[in-house]
Amino acid sequence: MTDNILIDLSMDFAISIVNMCESIKGRSILTNQILRSGTSIGANIHEANYAQSKADFINKMQIALKECHETEYWLKLFSKTKIITEDTYKKLSGESGKIRRILIASLNTAKGNLDK
Repeated sequence: MTDNILIDLSMDFAISIVNMCESIKGRSILTNQILRSGTSIGANIHEANYAQSKADFINKMQIALKECHETEYWLKLFSKTKIITEDTYKKLSGESGKIRRILIASLNTAKGNLDK
């Protein structure tokens, strides 16, 4: 159940990132960075669901978590440099925070299951 929620949240987040990048003009180098990290989160989560082993699952989820942290960096930079509005920052930051918390919980559960 959580996996489906995470897939849905990460897809919605990726769509929001794509739409945000489409609305930003003249900053292609920066938007390329956040576009890559912001859409990679969901791609890695989706890939984790087809992992070959528990270790492979954990690896893919850890990559998704790293991409989530990177995306949060870019969002903060975009906000501080006024590339995006404070409202956009709060919305997207809230979404990425929710995804990050679920990823951490999923990783903790998966790592705990390795010991059994």
